[in-house]
Amino acid sequence: MRMMRKPTNVRRKRTLTTIREQTQCRFCREGKSYIDYKDVDTLSKLLTNRGKIFSRKRSGNCAGCQRKVKRAIKRARFMALLPYTT
Repeated sequence: MRMMRKPTNVRRKRTLTTIREQTQCRFCREGKSYIDYKDVDTLSKLLTNRGKIFSRKRSGNCAGCQRKVKRAIKRARFMALLPYTT
């Protein structure tokens, strides 16, 4: 049985690894250290029309601000400022 060799003239696909510029989230840009649960207008922009919290990828928040947003939304829901579901 004969051994098959890979052809040497086949070009490999190059994958371009470009470093994307880091963009700050909306709260880091404004320099907010605390996300207020009473700011319903801002928090409602981070919810779907069904009341679910947008993911970090979708909302564009950094990890720390996403945790703060989550906490603020849950507080606002508990205080009946935001709906749990629609």
